Amino acid sequence: MPIELKVPVFPESVSDGTVLNWSKKPGDTVKRDETIVDIETDKVVFEVPAPKDGVLEDIIEEAGAVVVSGQLIGHMREGKVTDAAASPVKAAAAPEAKETSEEAFATPSARRLIEEHGLDIKTVTGSGSGHRIIKEDILRVLQDSQPKQQPVAAAPPAETVKTQPEEALNLDGRTEKRVPMTRLRARIAERLLEAQQTAAILTTFNEVNMQPVMDLRNRYKEKFLKTYDVKLGFMSFFVKAVIEGLRRFPELNASVDGTDIVYHGFFDIGIAVSSPRGLVVPILRNADQLTMAGIEASIGDYANRARAGTLSMEDITGGTFSITNGGVFGSLLSTPILNPPQSGILGMHKILERPVAEDGEVVIRPMMNIALSYDHRLVDGRGAVQFLVAVKEVLEDPARLLLGV
Repeated sequence: MPIELKVPVFPESVSDGTVLNWSKKPGDTVKRDETIVDIETDKVVFEVPAPKDGVLEDIIEEAGAVVVSGQLIGHMREGKVTDAAASPVKAAAAPEAKETSEEAFATPSARRLIEEHGLDIKTVTGSGSGHRIIKEDILRVLQDSQPKQQPVAAAPPAETVKTQPEEALNLDGRTEKRVPMTRLRARIAERLLEAQQTAAILTTFNEVNMQPVMDLRNRYKEKFLKTYDVKLGFMSFFVKAVIEGLRRFPELNASVDGTDIVYHGFFDIGIAVSSPRGLVVPILRNADQLTMAGIEASIGDYANRARAGTLSMEDITGGTFSITNGGVFGSLLSTPILNPPQSGILGMHKILERPVAEDGEVVIRPMMNIALSYDHRLVDGRGAVQFLVAVKEVLEDPARLLLGV
């Protein structure tokens, strides 16, 4: 009796998805828990695994089809699958066929990472059943060789190039390429327009002398790394400073719901992270209860999983306030856009040495511009400015975090 392959049940916030690509074709053998199709939603990519060992019989919904929760997309037939190739001919094939066989023993998500980061599949040892290479194997390789992943971190995912149709036009020797928006990019566009159309967004600016934070970081970074096995960055200081500001000005940790204002009694801070598919904002839940090390470790984990495409729906849903760091790309000043229904977002920028006046003298200091965009329906200008001043004061005197003043 054929086994039905169905779309996973999406969360309430996701209405439908798009079949991204099938890693198998009818007649191919599949192993239990091996990913056979990827379904992209506007937030994450769902990997649909085989429920049993067997053979893929047919595909009902091809790549590019829009599907909903629980929809039937194909059938497979249960059967015994060995670690050897499916037929004696393949087992005795020439060396070229051996390479193809090795490719087949890497899961689709693993193959995506291999192609994205330019890895040689022959150098990767598989830890899955039958020595097949799984996503975790690739992540371990990337973690052990950080320099290899940096140059290609922003490259588009391999499946985007392979599965999305494109049209090349030649106009007087000039070419154009037309590709459909990914669901994530379309969702980002929708959310940005929604924010601008439904909220009264204003932005206020200030600047921070980062010397005290840099001195503190340089003094303890080696001991911090040795103690917690995670690097001490600037983001944990900003998260702590933002939480202090939100405690003083709770309207920036609130949201508008119709004609009501919802004040949140917790601090779920969204951290904007760049991924090959676009910008995602994973959430630090109860960030006020996290240590500096906990914040840095969580952000590092989210960044790695964003690049690998393994963030879950829960990771990126919710949030009461957001922080975005355009400084990592060289931005000196920007006006961040709200992430609805949040009422505030803080933008960090590049640290740049420049002359400033202190006690009647001109000195050189490492300065950072910071920007707060806020919903003026809920937050008055006075509160927004004072919030930004509070963040500035905490960063320029980190001892305030310890003393709570």
